[in-house]
Amino acid sequence: MARDLALTDAYFTSCRQRKKIEMLFAHLKRILKLDRLRLRGPNGAKDEFLLAATAQNLRKLAKLIPFRSAALPT
Repeated sequence: MARDLALTDAYFTSCRQRKKIEMLFAHLKRILKLDRLRLRGPNGAKDEFLLAATAQNLRKLAKLIPFRSAALPT
């Protein structure tokens, strides 16, 4: 039954989406050093994770803005 499910389109879609999410978590852990929560309690953990996710979203947003080098006056 599991092999039959693995051949469906929904399975391939799920795999693609899961890969994207796992890459985001890996980025949080490796690049943003979110391997350990420093704030205590559930609210502290929620706040820290929210800040890390916000930083990640801002980095992604900054990549969408075209970079223009400042022209030096001659």
